[in-house]
Amino acid sequence: MSKGTLFDKVWDAHTVGTLPSGQTQLFIGLHLIHEVTSPQAFAMLNERGLKVMYPSRTVATVDHIVPTEDQSRPFADPMAEKMMSALEANTKEHGIRFFNVGSGSQGIVHVIAPEQGLTQPGMTIACGDSHTSTHGAFGAIAFGIGTSQVRDVLASQTLALAKLKVRRIEVNGELPEGVYAKDIVLHIIRKLGVKGGVGFAYEFAGSAIESLSMEGRMTLCNMSIEGGARCGYVNPDQTTYDYIKGRDFAPEAEQWDEAVAWWESLRSDATAEYDDVVVFDAAEIAPTVTWGITPGQGIGVNESIPTPDTMPEDERPIAEEAYRYMQLSPGQSLAGTKIDVCFIGSCTNGRLSDLQEAARIAKGRHVASGVKAFVVPGSERVKVEAEAEGLDKIFESAGFEWREPGCSMCLAMNPDKLKGTQISASSSNRNFKGRQGSASGRTLLMSPAMVVSAAVTGQVTDVRQLAPVG
Repeated sequence: MSKGTLFDKVWDAHTVGTLPSGQTQLFIGLHLIHEVTSPQAFAMLNERGLKVMYPSRTVATVDHIVPTEDQSRPFADPMAEKMMSALEANTKEHGIRFFNVGSGSQGIVHVIAPEQGLTQPGMTIACGDSHTSTHGAFGAIAFGIGTSQVRDVLASQTLALAKLKVRRIEVNGELPEGVYAKDIVLHIIRKLGVKGGVGFAYEFAGSAIESLSMEGRMTLCNMSIEGGARCGYVNPDQTTYDYIKGRDFAPEAEQWDEAVAWWESLRSDATAEYDDVVVFDAAEIAPTVTWGITPGQGIGVNESIPTPDTMPEDERPIAEEAYRYMQLSPGQSLAGTKIDVCFIGSCTNGRLSDLQEAARIAKGRHVASGVKAFVVPGSERVKVEAEAEGLDKIFESAGFEWREPGCSMCLAMNPDKLKGTQISASSSNRNFKGRQGSASGRTLLMSPAMVVSAAVTGQVTDVRQLAPVG
């Protein structure tokens, strides 16, 4: 097993004991909840007459079901209104901090916690959402958990977990033009597979990773789960500390210096032992687009869709299924594929830097005829910051809709859905069948910059081919 890694250090620091099953009883420093996976958990607490053990360590927001066009109450969807009302009642009853719509701090749970300084290095973080791995960007161990585990954390502030192995994934060198954190993680998943990370925590390292902004690192860690890893993290450094300092819940004064010293001590040792090490060359990564029905079915934008004979035998059945569902042919070029809907947002790519880069490419251009394109900020704070920079005006002038914060079309538990066999260019994280609200809808995952290039040309287009405007 690994030794001397950040994962080992944080795990050991939060270990309460070893259970008869052999699992570790792990203390959870921060518990994030939202409206979808919490109602049943609170109901189970009530059935047992239990209270939330540490309400101050739980933070709630609403994101999955919240509409991005009309947010007036009651919501048009009765089920959405019911879930919203349940979260409001449960957080009030148990004294839990709740960032509701209109509070100025509402948004996607994996956006609001980092931007407010709730997410910090050395933490154990849990949330009833698979993309909790996002928070590992700060040097935290962050897990997505199921509803019964949400109940356990509410009641005991602990989880029963088996310790993971640690794989170090190095990406070295300089990223080519038009290549972003989203392309890095899609490339990694493509190479290692959607099950390659099962049983592992991913430690992302190397010069290309160190050069990423915190928001880029969040994008990277966000999709660790899509590669099968339970969590992914980046060792904290000066970039991390600069991002956290001064935020709402960040340590202050002498506590700041103490915190940084501790965070520094958590970094993986130079002599750390890993269960596996994989190395990638950043120069070999191109703008990457998924062509199939798993995040691992991705290619460089100028590559052809792979043929079955180039794949391991066990990957061929899912490839055949993907060809049929996506209405694409083996050997076909993905570039030039017509697009119906373009979505920029999600916990993967709905932060300010994502919108800034998308707006840079959208400026002076216009969405192609017949394409529906919209932008959904990841939080109310992101929306305010983007509007202060005039990004909303750039998008609207280019023919994009500018929406209110929420998960939106990432999973379509709200009015934002594909229709029929529409195909979308999406900056979100999953391209599963039916993921975006239609049983026959099709999703191509890509970076926000690539989504804009698809929106303005009406087809999958290498963003590097767009000539500067203005």
